[in-house]
Amino acid sequence: MSEKETIVLDGGDLPHLLDTSLDTIPKNFINLAHKYGSDQIAMRKKIFGIWQEYTWADSYEKVKHFCLACLSLGLERGSKFGIIGENDPEYYWAEIGGQSAGLTTVGMFTDLGPKEITYLANDADMELVIAHDQEQVDKMLDLREHAPRIKKVVYWDDKGLWGYDDPWLMSFEDFLKLGEEYEKSNKGAYEQAVKAGNQEEHALFSYTSGTTGLPKAAMISHGNLLYGNLHATSIQPLAPQEDYVSFSPLAWIAEQGFGIATHVRMGTIVNFPEKPETVQTDIREIAPVSLLFPSRLWESLVSQVQARIVDADRLNRFFYNYFLPLGYKIADLADEGKEPSGWQKFLYSIGNMVLYAPLRDKLGLPNIKYAYTGGASLSPDVLRFFRALNIELLQVYGSTECQTHTVHHLGNVRLGTVGSPPPGVKVKITPEGEIAVQSRSVFAGYYKKPEKTEEAILDGWFHTGDAGYVDDYGHLIYLDRMSDMIELSSGEKFSPQYIEGRVKFNPYIQDVMAVGGFDMPYVCSLITINYDNLARWAEKRGIAFTTMVDLAQREEVYNLVEQEISRVNQSLPEYSRVRRFVILNKTFDADEAELTRTRKLRRRYLEDRYGDVLNAIYGGEDSITIQSELKYQDGRTSITEVELKIRTVAGAGNLPVVENVRSVPNAS
Repeated sequence: MSEKETIVLDGGDLPHLLDTSLDTIPKNFINLAHKYGSDQIAMRKKIFGIWQEYTWADSYEKVKHFCLACLSLGLERGSKFGIIGENDPEYYWAEIGGQSAGLTTVGMFTDLGPKEITYLANDADMELVIAHDQEQVDKMLDLREHAPRIKKVVYWDDKGLWGYDDPWLMSFEDFLKLGEEYEKSNKGAYEQAVKAGNQEEHALFSYTSGTTGLPKAAMISHGNLLYGNLHATSIQPLAPQEDYVSFSPLAWIAEQGFGIATHVRMGTIVNFPEKPETVQTDIREIAPVSLLFPSRLWESLVSQVQARIVDADRLNRFFYNYFLPLGYKIADLADEGKEPSGWQKFLYSIGNMVLYAPLRDKLGLPNIKYAYTGGASLSPDVLRFFRALNIELLQVYGSTECQTHTVHHLGNVRLGTVGSPPPGVKVKITPEGEIAVQSRSVFAGYYKKPEKTEEAILDGWFHTGDAGYVDDYGHLIYLDRMSDMIELSSGEKFSPQYIEGRVKFNPYIQDVMAVGGFDMPYVCSLITINYDNLARWAEKRGIAFTTMVDLAQREEVYNLVEQEISRVNQSLPEYSRVRRFVILNKTFDADEAELTRTRKLRRRYLEDRYGDVLNAIYGGEDSITIQSELKYQDGRTSITEVELKIRTVAGAGNLPVVENVRSVPNAS
């Protein structure tokens, strides 16, 4: 491709468009609620180990009364209300109910602190907040004086809240009673409110991840959300009553599209796990047809399998070590468009009995039809692993502002790509190598930031800020954020995510940040370990350690990590190979602003925070002593000194020494 060439991928026309009778989330919901009533299950929630079922009629009553309660408070169409909590039926009822009244939902990640919530509450002009439990209610009480527009906080899990006596707070049940009372003197008000909605109204304010600054509220209309769902389901439809597990955060736009929008459009049964600790068991009990996980969770599943195989009996280890390479071979042949031989098919059938099918069952995926991954880019190694088990993990590439840009089409998955546009979506690569998108799901703009909207939408195309290119098969290959493509002092550019995704395939590595820059002659990496997996590995080998910090700095652990980096280096161009690395004393933490709430690296912040470490790496040091802050549960903190080893990867040769690399502005 020449430097000035523009390439456009066209997903083709949608089979049909929205009509005015079904152009909002609530209109679709009412349509199915009237259709299925008390005859069909709409949701399940596991409570105290027992799956509780809710019919469409149950949901209808909850949604209706929530809507009417909002009207009784005097909330006008266009008002904003926030929801902060885990995935539960109450979240769905509140969101659909609020939208029925013409309100705009503002989803908030559950691990946000009071300061972050205050920013969102004031930026979005929230007037009502729906909170999950005591933890979230306490956060709201802490910020009460700083968010004066909030009229009421409604909670749905009252455990620990029985002694709270504050008229600002109200239980979910009492809030619904307001709606019941309002209905007595306002017959038909719910249906009238829903009928008044249209596809141009804002359904959601979905905040961007904020990797480069403060998050921005992307205004998502009902039409945007429904078209985003229509794009994906037009090629990969779900049938009514097929099971979907809702576990990814509902504050994430992908879960809104694949969860709520699919539920109200197609009548899927939404299943809510009891809690994060039981999700794997709960998924196994449901055996869903459709599932969406962020890339980090798929990586975690692979790590769990790899770690448990180490502790498995000899026979199971034999099956794993013999048949997994065969699965990889079959997956690679499919990627090349080739058929396996008869002998390979025969062996694969045996492997399916003794390895692939049992593993799919253990993972809760024996019935899976559509297994999606989104968020940060997922390593092809992870995709290849699941494909070896005959689970076609489908990569979704999208953004807050436009939902699905590209997706792997079932039966047409190419490893290393993020698929091609679905019907109704066009993707182009600009002369500068930036990915731009055009579709009916492109957002309405950033709330209170018209100048940012104008920068993002040019000539009807949303400019993602991502770099990529198109392969010979018409599939999009995502590289990285344009701003994160790193140019070394040699002038060569590399994608840090490409390196990071491959190194993280190792079950003992939690996170990786590849670093380079204007004054940096080679690539280095900051590594964090998966403590649970690594601790089991160390114990089995008789390696003594006391804490995570102690284990991370063991010579055997450095050897293990170096071996993995060397493996990845073999697949990289010479200039982008990792030459030096350090294993940090802790994992990256969203609460410390090192990660976004969707678990993406905040590179600029990390480069500043670990600037002294990077100086030591490029300065040729063999170790560096840093100060580490330890926070106790009672709020106390203490400072300790930790020595971090710096390792040069074998075969790196003589590396130049550069002092004070962080002194160059915007070094990476």
